[in-house]
Amino acid sequence: MHDDTGARVAFGASDAAKATLAAEELADNLIHRVNVGDSLTRTAAARPAQIAVVDGERRWTYAEFNAWVNRLAHGLAGRGYARGDALGLASGNSAEFLAVYYACAKLGVVCVPINLGWRPDEVAYVLGHSGARGIVVETQLVAVMSEAITKVSDVADVFLAPGTGLQYTAQPADRLWSTLGQLESEVDAEPQCVVGDRDALSYLYTSGTTSFPKGVVGSHLAAYLESTSSALDSGWNASDRFVAMMPMFHTAQLNAFCTPAVLVGATIHLLRAFDPAVLLELVERERITQVFGLPTMYRAMLDHPSFGERDLSSLRRAVYAMAPMPDELIRACLDGFGRGTEAGGARGAGGAGEHCDFALLFGQTEMSPVTTLFRPEHQLSYIGAVGTPITGVQVAIMGPDGELLPTGEQGEIVYRGPSTMNGYLHNPGATAEAFAHGWFHSGDVGRFDDDGVLWFADRYKDVIKTGGENVASIEVEKAVYAADERVGEVVVVGLPHERWSEAITAVVVPKPGETLDEAELIAKLKARLDGYKVPKSVIITDELPRTSTGKIQKNVVRERHATHYEG
Repeated sequence: MHDDTGARVAFGASDAAKATLAAEELADNLIHRVNVGDSLTRTAAARPAQIAVVDGERRWTYAEFNAWVNRLAHGLAGRGYARGDALGLASGNSAEFLAVYYACAKLGVVCVPINLGWRPDEVAYVLGHSGARGIVVETQLVAVMSEAITKVSDVADVFLAPGTGLQYTAQPADRLWSTLGQLESEVDAEPQCVVGDRDALSYLYTSGTTSFPKGVVGSHLAAYLESTSSALDSGWNASDRFVAMMPMFHTAQLNAFCTPAVLVGATIHLLRAFDPAVLLELVERERITQVFGLPTMYRAMLDHPSFGERDLSSLRRAVYAMAPMPDELIRACLDGFGRGTEAGGARGAGGAGEHCDFALLFGQTEMSPVTTLFRPEHQLSYIGAVGTPITGVQVAIMGPDGELLPTGEQGEIVYRGPSTMNGYLHNPGATAEAFAHGWFHSGDVGRFDDDGVLWFADRYKDVIKTGGENVASIEVEKAVYAADERVGEVVVVGLPHERWSEAITAVVVPKPGETLDEAELIAKLKARLDGYKVPKSVIITDELPRTSTGKIQKNVVRERHATHYEG
């Protein structure tokens, strides 16, 4: 009845009546809505003096950071940005990145983070596809981004963030250029505007292997609830001090750590890149409690000459992602970081924390992103698993015809939950395919064991079809690590082969200072794997191609070695 009455008043109503109705809608929205920007507002109200963000020598309390975000939001509104508009963001890890992200959230403007590893044509595609009206660019990125901006006429505004202080030269003359400082309003009160719970918070573009990336429409509700679940399941609170060193233009750093940290009132220390010496010094000096990195980063810290001298006792949890750690590495990490007295040296007297847990995050951009957590208590008892579902996410295994499979059977990992994306931007066909049978389809192959622990087998596209058999590349990779301790990194792919269709091939990087013999490694693998799973060839290389987050690009590996078996 209320809605019908409102509709009658609005139809042909006076300006005063319309204004009253709009005011009622706004008031109701501000009271009830789920908005990622409101998480900052509420933390600033509860803990105004708590340090929110540390970027080099710059520090902001929650009250100061929230006021800055509000000034940026009012500045954007003054330029005409409103609910549903899109704004690109090309920035490394910085306070400005977070401030722009939250300013957009408060207005209902959709933030479009730019992957700094993209080519100019990819950036141009994303800006055009997302309908971005403007873009925030750090000064050191202007020359790179200008090539893309010139190709997209709808990008009218370029807002310069200070970045690393490098001077910029190239400027498309037909765009309006200004600095973030010039954009800021003098008004730091909370913006008053309607934003829907399922309104788009961000367009996050997933890496494409054969075509341009797809835009994942992430909503306020999805990110807010995923942040709540991550904080709840990880036990984070206002006393935590996080390091953000993974790229914030990816959802793992941004929504699995930064937005949960703001939600609970923790402190975020920003680093532009990983450096083991810098990170170890920061952990000791700032008493960092939470670290997120790749497995190779923890290896680099363990191997750093200063590791044994650092007081790392503040660390409560070290989180890794992308893939389970090899057995040898997780044991070394638990001994080095988490069991100070067993690790020896200065750590026993107060170095590595006695209670530093390790945990793996598993998920994907479309799920905002965390779906399962490989919890500290499972690290040694279920080595190689990817954990159990986080609060609010339902996980199942599905067969090829949409049937849910019982425990122990392998199939596609599928999800349900409020943290699922709205869909793929301007791509209803891909959205319908991803949501087939009433579940989100991950594209991952896995199974549940009798204890309810999820085991990831492979990406569907990475399952190697060789001689009529299906082989999970990850199974062979684990065997390679176990077969020879001199293996630093390995990726297993299927390469074109006249007889086998796809020949299992291991591309291996030896540890520094070590050498490997291909025939010897294959002989060792024959004792560990079924015959049809043993690589037909081992390729020794100095390095593997990676994305900006450090993930190995299997598609590039396949392309580089596509002719390996010819002749």
